[in-house]
Amino acid sequence: MSFRYLQSLFNPQSIAVIGASSRPHRIGSVLMRNLLAGGFGGVIMPVNPKRDAVGGVLAYPDVDALPRTPDLAIICTPAATIPGILEQLGRRGTRAAIVMAGHLATTIGPDGRPLDQTILETARRHGLRLLGGGTLGVMVPQFGLNATFSQVSIQLGNVGFVSQSDAVGTMVLDWALPKKVGFSHFVSLGSALDIGFGEALDFLGSDPGTRAILLYIESIRDRRSFMAAARSAARNKPVVAIKAGRAPRATSGALADPLFLDTPGLIDEDDVFDAVLRRAGILRVDHLDELFGAVETVVRSRPMVGNRLVVVSNGGGAGIMAEDSLHLGGYAMPELQQNTVTRLRRLLPSGWDGRNPIDIRVDAPSKRYEDVLKILAEERDGDAVLLVHTPNALTSSIDIAQTVIKTIRNSGGNLLTCWVGDESVAAERKLFVDSGIATFDTPEHATRAFLHMVNHRLAREVLMQVPPSMSHDFLPDVDRARAIVRSALTEGRTRLTEPEAKAILDAYGIPIVQSVLAADPQEVARVADRIGPPVSVSVMSRDIRRKWEVGGVALNVETPAAAAAAAQGMLTRIKALRPDTAVSGFAVQRMEARAHARQLIIGVATDPLFGPIIVFGEGGRALEVYRHLAVGLPPLNLPLAQDLIDRSRAAPMLAAYHTHPAADRDAIALTLTKVSQLVVDLPEIRELDINPLFADDRGVVAVDAHIQISPEPPKPQRLSIRPYPQGLEETATLRNGRSVVLRPIRPEDEPTHYVFMSRLTPEDILFRFFHYIGTLPHSEMARLTQIDYDREMAFIASAQDDSGQPETLGVIRAIADPDNHSAEFSIIIRSDMKGLGLGSRLMIKMIDYARQRGIQEMTGDVMAENEPMLKLLKVFGFSAGASDEPGIVHVRLPLQEEARAR
Repeated sequence: MSFRYLQSLFNPQSIAVIGASSRPHRIGSVLMRNLLAGGFGGVIMPVNPKRDAVGGVLAYPDVDALPRTPDLAIICTPAATIPGILEQLGRRGTRAAIVMAGHLATTIGPDGRPLDQTILETARRHGLRLLGGGTLGVMVPQFGLNATFSQVSIQLGNVGFVSQSDAVGTMVLDWALPKKVGFSHFVSLGSALDIGFGEALDFLGSDPGTRAILLYIESIRDRRSFMAAARSAARNKPVVAIKAGRAPRATSGALADPLFLDTPGLIDEDDVFDAVLRRAGILRVDHLDELFGAVETVVRSRPMVGNRLVVVSNGGGAGIMAEDSLHLGGYAMPELQQNTVTRLRRLLPSGWDGRNPIDIRVDAPSKRYEDVLKILAEERDGDAVLLVHTPNALTSSIDIAQTVIKTIRNSGGNLLTCWVGDESVAAERKLFVDSGIATFDTPEHATRAFLHMVNHRLAREVLMQVPPSMSHDFLPDVDRARAIVRSALTEGRTRLTEPEAKAILDAYGIPIVQSVLAADPQEVARVADRIGPPVSVSVMSRDIRRKWEVGGVALNVETPAAAAAAAQGMLTRIKALRPDTAVSGFAVQRMEARAHARQLIIGVATDPLFGPIIVFGEGGRALEVYRHLAVGLPPLNLPLAQDLIDRSRAAPMLAAYHTHPAADRDAIALTLTKVSQLVVDLPEIRELDINPLFADDRGVVAVDAHIQISPEPPKPQRLSIRPYPQGLEETATLRNGRSVVLRPIRPEDEPTHYVFMSRLTPEDILFRFFHYIGTLPHSEMARLTQIDYDREMAFIASAQDDSGQPETLGVIRAIADPDNHSAEFSIIIRSDMKGLGLGSRLMIKMIDYARQRGIQEMTGDVMAENEPMLKLLKVFGFSAGASDEPGIVHVRLPLQEEARAR
């Protein structure tokens, strides 16, 4: 359903209020009052068959009687009336409606179906977008739009707030008013029957008046839409979320008995959602007061460039509290530069120890605050300064606040203030709020807000980082792995044997300990004698998932006779404990002599909403003790794999300690990326675990492995993040005989893209960007090379230069709107490569791709003086028309049959 029609929701020119009322405490009454009081400049048309006017505005008996088609309809009538009203609105061409009635999924209509299904079908039939049901409504102060029944109003600002809870939404709005935190939009999703977080994020992410986005999330319905929209929005502006439902009882439960979890309940949907937000570049906070603090810093602070906090206080205790809070957040106070210390010593009373926090003494006058802040601004020892002031009778707290405000205006920098107290410092806090300076009531709250700024920067780095290429030596034997899976499915099996699982790992270059199958204890003895002691023996059975529970594993077996005895003992125990269990044999393998190895686990599970996930942590029996796994989303690259390791409790034990050398973290990270690629290539895999994975200074080796597969065909778009579309690569030959590869752009193309940009002529750059640009910063170049393949595509032409190194010769880019209706394209070719047919090859590739995606049209803007490009586009069937900008030609190419007919 069309994203374009959201303009009718957020910026309507006419509104019909169906069920408008003059009776107090009715939704239709409160909503009319808010619409009129908000100063909405468009047409308001109340619909009430029993009233001539509502709120002093002429009323109409029904939708058909309205004098004009409303852009937006607000439906305040009972649930049973909604399908009929939507039918009337749809026939008239209304494009958006807000449905106030709730519990639509549990209300049964006359046809015996839940009413929400009928409502959604009716709306979709007419291309009408719905907000709700059970929604508080929408506020857009820029247009005087208060289409809610809230008793709280908002002031204009640059924060977009999307809430799934009316109560939480009202609470945040009420908090924001005295803090002078303004909003560009407030959106209450309600049950998100149609419009959900994805659409709201898309709209706010592209809205120039929205500087930051806040989300209150209880559940997600469309994960692919959410992920694509969240990643797109977070690339351009801060996105902060609070997700309710951390407690186990508040969730729908753990993932469905993942194979690798010897102890159930180690991860649940909240662990997965945490990984989702992290991968999307969204800052997650746990509590409402943290959300408020995050708003305070996002709105009133400059973007962070580091994690150094300098604390200035007029009392040692308050500074120490801030230092403790920073330490608990995983950071330490930075040391001050010697020049800073020297300058401060001349200024401060004797006795200061030269450390951060800086204690300027309880009797510090305004001038001392001013001088200290100036020195810190000049020396730049920190990325932010936290000023903690405890009021006392020796100084004027209000004078100090005024001095601080004046100083920071002149010197700049990131300043957080904390005037400790409550009513006694209300006036000072108001001064800071009025001046746009972040202010907090305790050192802990202020420090936590600083950490939010740091974590947001790190989240952006995860989103925007440039991963190095995986080694070109990594060429997995995908056909071999697929053959193993097909063979098992043909036999009706959904669980691979241990040797089969290890064979798949081996096909992906993951070191394994070879297992040899033995049918009975006698063969176990012969195998043990052949491979040599010490060996391990483990039972093989489809009915046993946790071998330890039945004594199904024997380690460090020294003789063939002992191996046979161990196998016989397993048979005896299993017969006694589980008489119906079928034992297929035993796996015998040579014990790895790795005295310093850490036991780890790498696993894959399938979340019902977000699809495959990858987990990492301590393996072996320690998994049952520590009960913690870090969660990530495929596809992984090396930096993301290192981040997954860092977030696990296994990370500290990988470092060197005592006589143990450090484990090879690079080998662990590489193994994670190989497992990630395996998940991408083999969609039949539902669960996988490598436990234990031995890791030491020599590398890694998989000691035990299990894989569960599914006979069901994989769901389309099963991955939350679309991996690199390798199938779109092709080779082409230019007119001069040179061979080039046409392929989607990758993040690791950034270095060669810099070289490509440097070899463009000023005219090339002018025709592409419409103005001259210098060397792009990393953040901008990352936007060009790190793309979301769900939303945009960029094909580059790559070839080897004279030294055998890859170089980029040209690029074509197309960005689709959220509806997948229209895609705006751009193309640029190196001047020395023009006239060789490269531009035509790239155009053909992009047009074919856009058609296959179902995009209706390609559009673009071309400078009128760029005659060669206009000539090329004419050959491909583009029509040319006037643009709103002088000297610019707007071009359009219909792609689908229905589009060509228009």
